Amino acid sequence: MGSLPLNIFHPLDPTEFSDESHAVIDFIADYYRTVENRPVQSQVKPGYLSKLLPKQAPLFSEPIETILEDIHHNILPGLTHWQSPNFYAYFQANASTAGFLGEMLCSGLNVVGFNWISSPAATELENIVMDWMAKLLKLPPCFLFSGGKGGGGVLHGSTCEAVVCTLVAARDGALSKVGHDAISKLVVYASDQTHSTVQKAVRIVGIPPKNFRTIPTSAASCYSLTPHSLQAAMEADVAKGLLPIYVCATVGTTAVGAVDPIREIGKVANKFGAWYHVDAAYAGSAAVCPEFRHYFDGVELADSISMNPHKWFLTNMDCCCLWVQTPSALVDSLSTNPEYLRNKASETNEVVDYKDWQIALSRRFRAIKLWVVIRRYGIINLVEHIRSDVAMAKQFEKMVSMDKRFEVVVPRKFALVCFRLKPRFEGDNALSINQRLLDAVNNSGQAFMTHAKVDGMFVLRFAIGTTLTEMRHVEMTWKLIQAKANDIYIA
Repeated sequence: MGSLPLNIFHPLDPTEFSDESHAVIDFIADYYRTVENRPVQSQVKPGYLSKLLPKQAPLFSEPIETILEDIHHNILPGLTHWQSPNFYAYFQANASTAGFLGEMLCSGLNVVGFNWISSPAATELENIVMDWMAKLLKLPPCFLFSGGKGGGGVLHGSTCEAVVCTLVAARDGALSKVGHDAISKLVVYASDQTHSTVQKAVRIVGIPPKNFRTIPTSAASCYSLTPHSLQAAMEADVAKGLLPIYVCATVGTTAVGAVDPIREIGKVANKFGAWYHVDAAYAGSAAVCPEFRHYFDGVELADSISMNPHKWFLTNMDCCCLWVQTPSALVDSLSTNPEYLRNKASETNEVVDYKDWQIALSRRFRAIKLWVVIRRYGIINLVEHIRSDVAMAKQFEKMVSMDKRFEVVVPRKFALVCFRLKPRFEGDNALSINQRLLDAVNNSGQAFMTHAKVDGMFVLRFAIGTTLTEMRHVEMTWKLIQAKANDIYIA
């Protein structure tokens, strides 16, 4: 229940801050040292935590040591350990020392830079860091503040926010021409491999869900969106009196890591005057490597592009980069200017007020986190980080291919390998045996993977990217998968 405080309450005493922060850092360091030994996927049952914690909040203060002890015994067992070297599920949320230090600075300084005057350095560092990132990815000058063509970038918390903001801009741009009563005629396009965030965004911004076009893909195109199928869908809608306003292409889809042909899709989108967004949330980080940059050829045709440094760029959650060619389109849709926010700097139009580039008013100082990561590691180490993960994925793909019981379903492009266990006998249910294999691996606690379904196939996803993962972990997990496959074949 805590103890009665005898001293005046000082919630931000510098000495106490230093002492307790060291305790927390030591706790996290010990966690990283031992995370490999923990079950990757949490083994708890729903409702477990309510049985362990008090029903009411403490009346008096408790020491940080007691709180950390409770985290160790009660919270850690209920976590799926995303930083485990044996985490291969979803797409990684990789962490790093520099990312953590940047997050500490972000939280410690705790500024709310919604406009320039509220923290000039926060805004200006974000301008600079977004140009740094654009140059690292070799984006065309039209997306840079310094590019001389009016573009620029902003840091959001997630791709979902980036898609909502750009879709709002596309919606308002279209309705300004045809009238706001025509919202039921607006249509949005993506492939059946596009992240579900686009479908959610359509509903959020008020476009009828029936006007979201999910265009089928197939193995023939390696599950990428084809320009022919997109054009056919858009032509059909125009013939019905509907208005295409937004096309989303993807570099590195969630299910299988597919890459849409950016230039060709852009030509179709531009032909119909639709806003063209490129979602590179996962694979955008790979563009720092020259050998992967060709996947982004044609990005100059896009109105916007986003990628998540918190996935594969060693930047702790949360951090999403969004670049737009025409920032005024965002500002026109998202700007508010109440009297209490008016100031001379904003009225000169010589500064960026990031509150007008996002949904919320408040915002975190994410730029300092990304800035620390880039400076602490440098381009050479960041490139090596990506290449190392890709090399491990290539080796894993080779091991899968050498076992005749398995097949690689989709050719690997980055660090995601999609494969499945082939039925042993004709008539065996491939979906069932792969679901059983996935469950057996995950229930072992020794690794964690997820699945996807493409062309009706149940596909196992092996996504490499967690910072602590080494080749020895990949090899051990492959042996685990083989052992569980043996059990299924024998059963």
